[in-house]
Amino acid sequence: MEPKTNRQRAPEPAERVRDAERTKAKLLDAALTEFAANGYRGARVSAIAECAGVNKQLISYYFGGKEGLYRAIQREWLDREQERADLPPDELVRWYLHQNLSDLRVVRLVLWEALADDAPSEETQEDIEADQERMRERRDFAEDLDTAAMQLALMGMVFAPAVFRDTARRLFGVDIDDPEFETRYGDTLSRILARLAAAPPTEGNHP
Repeated sequence: MEPKTNRQRAPEPAERVRDAERTKAKLLDAALTEFAANGYRGARVSAIAECAGVNKQLISYYFGGKEGLYRAIQREWLDREQERADLPPDELVRWYLHQNLSDLRVVRLVLWEALADDAPSEETQEDIEADQERMRERRDFAEDLDTAAMQLALMGMVFAPAVFRDTARRLFGVDIDDPEFETRYGDTLSRILARLAAAPPTEGNHP
């Protein structure tokens, strides 16, 4: 009779890949929480690993360290944006609004970046210029409107509810996590965009 053994079966290559992807996903989620709470400089690698339930050495193994992990969060977000780059302005703004309302960690991370100015950036100037060119080519807005100004204004619109949460609650009578808020505010943003797209040239504005 063959003696019993306690050796476990070695995982198949596909299983190892799935395990690695799950581990990276847990680290990215834990990192977003830690960076959103403490900013880039204040975030601790040990806290991220503990939250993800993994050895902190895996952060270096998968991402090359704290900066690589931060850039991976940014890259994941940029990739999601790129997948929706060709959506009409109305749908794109509604998507951004939903993302911000459903996960405030993204908003907090952006605010940390604005206040501390110490975090690495994965977004390049070429990325920004490509967005601008895409807006100009599609003529998303009236020709007399500056696309750079429009992009900044739209970002402000979708971030405003999370940044001014208490004010939004008092204005609308419901919190921003209430579906009623997203519907009411999103519908108004859609109407604003429709009017900006149809607005005739106004003397004194710069294209």
